[in-house]
Amino acid sequence: MSFAGKFEDSLVVEQLHKLSVSFLVDDLEIRRGGVAPNMCFGMARLGLRPVLVGSAGEDFADYRSWLERHGVDCDHVRISESLHTARFVCTTDTTMAQFASFYPGAMKEARLIELAPIVARVGAPSFVLIGADDPDGMLRHTDECRQRGYPFIADPSQQLAFGEGDLIRPLVEGAAILFSNEYESHLIQQKTGWSADEVLARVGVQVTTLGADGVRVLRAGEDDIVVPAAKNVTAVEPTGVGDAFRAGYLAATAWGLDLTRSAQVGCVLAAYVVETVGTQEYSFTAEQFLARLEESYGAEAAADVAPHLAAAHQAR
Repeated sequence: MSFAGKFEDSLVVEQLHKLSVSFLVDDLEIRRGGVAPNMCFGMARLGLRPVLVGSAGEDFADYRSWLERHGVDCDHVRISESLHTARFVCTTDTTMAQFASFYPGAMKEARLIELAPIVARVGAPSFVLIGADDPDGMLRHTDECRQRGYPFIADPSQQLAFGEGDLIRPLVEGAAILFSNEYESHLIQQKTGWSADEVLARVGVQVTTLGADGVRVLRAGEDDIVVPAAKNVTAVEPTGVGDAFRAGYLAATAWGLDLTRSAQVGCVLAAYVVETVGTQEYSFTAEQFLARLEESYGAEAAADVAPHLAAAHQAR
């Protein structure tokens, strides 16, 4: 929601302990989101059929229909009997000051989900990505991946601000891939007490997004890989860009492409999101995606990706 004035004009510092204000907003935009649905949507746009796992409320029906129409497997989303789907509600004034609230709702029941019955139905996972969720659920799913031998990806993102070392260390230890942005990578070090080298020694690959500077991919004992952001990007709204990068990176990984190509595909998919308002409002054809990939990273990159996009297009 957008408020045409300034919040500060309605606040009396001496009376903040009795705060009771109401703002007449000019508009209301309801956007689809959530880190897991955003990533699943992106992977589905590239032809994969990702399996969404999480806990939602009975109000999930319309969102579920949207995701399923776009190729996401929602058969394993747990529906709460008493709680609404998690949501973020925000009002912004003309100075970009914000009043915001996050309602976790049904997300709190993610701890009740077991992965093994899902794997029995869909098959062994290439990876289980454990994103920001109910902290107890994140720990449970990480532990289950270790016990059952499922390769897992650590992507704690927003929970890093609230979690301490006792939460973060077990989420990171043994991950096949660790995703974060650059600020979060330092936060992981600070809260775990591990140095950068110690973090890297505990994961297979560390992928750190660098905003407009692209992405850095690290492996212990290997040279750093730094991939610049896609070219000619007109940034409009950054929400969901990191999720789109992860979707592209993981799609290319599933295709068997190397780390550099995976990062390049991720950067191109991220470009589509930053150029639109909303995390799942973008679209493209295989030809458009390949042209953008070639423009940013060369003909060889486009040639490596083309067979996979062509196969996805034929499958649809």
